[in-house]
Amino acid sequence: MGEQRVFGLNDPQKRRAFSKRLLDDMRAMEYMLENDWFETDTMRIGAEQEMVLVDKETFRPALIAEKVLKDMAAYKWMGSELAKFNLETNLTPRVFAGSCFSEMEAENLEQQRITNHILDAYGATTVLTGILPTLRKNDLNIKNLMPIKRYKALMEAIAEQLRRSHFELSLSGIDELKIAHDSPMLEAVNTSFQVHLQVRPKDFAKLYNMALALTGPVIAMAANSPMVFGKRLWHESRIAMFQQAIDTRKSSTHMREYSPRVHFGTGWLEKSILEIYREDVARFRSLLAAEAEEDSIAKIKANEIPNLDALQVHNSTVYRWNRPCYGISDTNKPHLRIENRVIPAGPSVADETANAAFWLGAMMGLSETMDDVTQNMSFADTRDNFTKAARYGMDSKFTWFGDAKFTSKDLILNELLPLAKAGLVKQNVATADIDRYLGIVEERIQKHATGARWQLRSYTKLLEEVTEDEALATITCCMIDHQKAQLPLPEWELPSPDDMKMYHPGNLKVREFMTTDMVTVRSGDLVELSAEIMNWSKLRYLPVEDKDGHLVGLITSRLLLKYFAQKGKMMESPDAINKDIMLKNPITTSPDTTILEAIKIMREKGIGSLPVVNGSELLGIITEMNFLQITGRLIERLAAKE
Repeated sequence: MGEQRVFGLNDPQKRRAFSKRLLDDMRAMEYMLENDWFETDTMRIGAEQEMVLVDKETFRPALIAEKVLKDMAAYKWMGSELAKFNLETNLTPRVFAGSCFSEMEAENLEQQRITNHILDAYGATTVLTGILPTLRKNDLNIKNLMPIKRYKALMEAIAEQLRRSHFELSLSGIDELKIAHDSPMLEAVNTSFQVHLQVRPKDFAKLYNMALALTGPVIAMAANSPMVFGKRLWHESRIAMFQQAIDTRKSSTHMREYSPRVHFGTGWLEKSILEIYREDVARFRSLLAAEAEEDSIAKIKANEIPNLDALQVHNSTVYRWNRPCYGISDTNKPHLRIENRVIPAGPSVADETANAAFWLGAMMGLSETMDDVTQNMSFADTRDNFTKAARYGMDSKFTWFGDAKFTSKDLILNELLPLAKAGLVKQNVATADIDRYLGIVEERIQKHATGARWQLRSYTKLLEEVTEDEALATITCCMIDHQKAQLPLPEWELPSPDDMKMYHPGNLKVREFMTTDMVTVRSGDLVELSAEIMNWSKLRYLPVEDKDGHLVGLITSRLLLKYFAQKGKMMESPDAINKDIMLKNPITTSPDTTILEAIKIMREKGIGSLPVVNGSELLGIITEMNFLQITGRLIERLAAKE
């Protein structure tokens, strides 16, 4: 649906016309279900691989997707994504049997190889990760939206639904992130490996409910998105990031409930896929319409298969983590699929394939041993498992069938892996595939290893030696190296600063290395208090701000020395306040200044710090210590090469 031509629905007449087509599509699907039009003799699997494009030297997002798509126009499996630093490939649907997983891995690796060959000309490469560690908020500017009509219409439609002044992110883990943003582009932080399972209509409700039940454990073992803008948050931060990125709701003093467009679901499915479509049409206002004018009812009457364009467009703007899908097979028969959207991209293609094998095998194994999962656990526990897994990954504890309590490790090793193996055997999947991919999962679980834990441990370790920006770049660099070496996660070592071949900070912006966790004072505070604060915190520069966070001055150690020297000469000197001695108009810089420009300003002005402001709002501060950390590492690297 990403390539379909669409438009917004601001015009009331167009909205009514689209609503009519949407209702017709629902009726057409109902007719096809009642009259057994759907393919039932084949079960296929498929996947979509999202990826991030990064510069090989800085490991920052490379805004070249538009150019790369033109270069790769002959490759029909390559497609666009929301941002100029993302791409998506589509893997061939294949029968769920035999060597399907090794074939999936081989095809994915070949697509990555071809893509990276094209990217070489741009000095860029791909990286597979749920959220790129080096991504910054300013990378999510609306100007970095891919210039495709569908994306522009979608962003405008979501923004139009906003019930408050801006989009908000609020997330806590080891660190805390609380920011506002002016567009839904924050959605572009997420990259995933979306797995599809074709199912028979009569099995859809049963298998969809099993997909809901398995969502928590799948997130726990696959988590790979713990870093957002340099903050250590949830193990699978994609879950909260995606919901909040396009959440248009506002807080209310009343108990009125509004549903987010990104959601887990509101309850078990009872009979049919139509329940999901009906709920989503009822709950969520249509954002886009397809330009195609297909008459689905006329097609049904002519005994032809309709595309259900209106229904598919609406479904593409409601983001269930287990999404229902409709399609038409090469056999010219319609089919139904369940799309698993919780699996993140990475850590490696082998790991992604193993995650797919685990989920698909567990789905089949569970369906063989249980007729109705809803009789064995509550929907509330399923949703609770989902949220806990997103927060804590492999450190989660789940409520399972019969109200039993399991750690993630025990549940996966003792309950779900045996189910997954039995399910894959039942599907006649090749023994070599079962052993390889479930073996990767088992080794990861035995070692309590996920991509999220690897990133978190790596970042904490690196911060002891290098700056935040270099630590994030080093993690990204090592990810790329391990992925190109085709190493599954259990073989990944924690990185060291020496793993970064060369760090190129010259073009980085001040916003990427400034200190944002600042101690500040007010203009009316005692100078002696400021002096003690600087002593306790080992600071040479102390910003002075007002109650609204605006910079009004700067206290320096030199000013304090001067003050106390003068006070010591006076027997009865009154206690001064910061306003009396502070530098009232300190030289400042903007967050978009480059490191080299900031160094030049400090050198020419003979100053040791630069408060970073947006207008007069204090955002951070840079000092000579920030530069010493960077230049010290560069000198060490150069010395090591001699």
